[in-house]
Amino acid sequence: MSTTILSCAVTGTFTTREHNAKLPVTPQEIATACIDAANAGAAICHIHVRDPVSGKPSMNLDYYRDVVDQIRASGTDMIINLTTGPGARFVPSESDATVAAPESLIASPEERTRHVLELKPEICTLDLNTMWFGGGAVINKPDTVRRMAELIYSAGVKPEFEIFDSGDLQLAVDLFADGSLKNPALFQIVTGIKYGFSAGTDTLQYISQRLPADCQWAAFGASRHAFRMLAQAYLLGGHCRIGMEDTVYISQGVKCESNAQLVEKAVNIIELLGGTIASPAQARKLLGITT
Repeated sequence: MSTTILSCAVTGTFTTREHNAKLPVTPQEIATACIDAANAGAAICHIHVRDPVSGKPSMNLDYYRDVVDQIRASGTDMIINLTTGPGARFVPSESDATVAAPESLIASPEERTRHVLELKPEICTLDLNTMWFGGGAVINKPDTVRRMAELIYSAGVKPEFEIFDSGDLQLAVDLFADGSLKNPALFQIVTGIKYGFSAGTDTLQYISQRLPADCQWAAFGASRHAFRMLAQAYLLGGHCRIGMEDTVYISQGVKCESNAQLVEKAVNIIELLGGTIASPAQARKLLGITT
């Protein structure tokens, strides 16, 4: 690989300020974190939004618009990658497992992609997982994925297929076969999530060898696995991801000061291993994104 694309996932949904007080929460903080991460070497920033008062994950279009407008106005050349993950979560009530607890959030494909169609980022995620994750069930039905893919492609946006276990890849194979998903594809391999892919070299070897031959892929490790799996992804020919969605520590027992600090360490690891960090323009060429 001539260059390695580094993505920064700046806030996510499960990390809170109880984990790290420096977590970006408001649209201003999230936009600033993205800009700083790009200046530190990230070609792509992966973005969730949160309620600026409560800090809880949000699907509010106005928050997304605020973040995206600030990034675009800054003049940075980063590639914006918006999540479409929220809206697939069912948490069963303790008293009756057939009743959704308040933490549940099930939304239609149209609701889950509304901000993508409105704001037209260059990339958005498309999760292929159905699994038990963080105290609830994440449910992405094949028909839901098909409809979301249709909407994403109609907006001229490139989907990043996030896979958490081997069954997710089999779903992708079936959806490529019926034309719902298109090549050349971009995959993000998620490791270190309980009940999903384990964080190990053997995992990345197994799954990367089974991806479509003409795809680009990246991988990351959650929590304590973040930097170790970043190195493994690079060594096996993949692209890399880091950020406070994935880890709040810069080293064992030491909390990070910012997403930019995590990116700086990631850049250093890749370069020490002999790699070269892709610029946004180089990343667009690798991913087949035209502007």
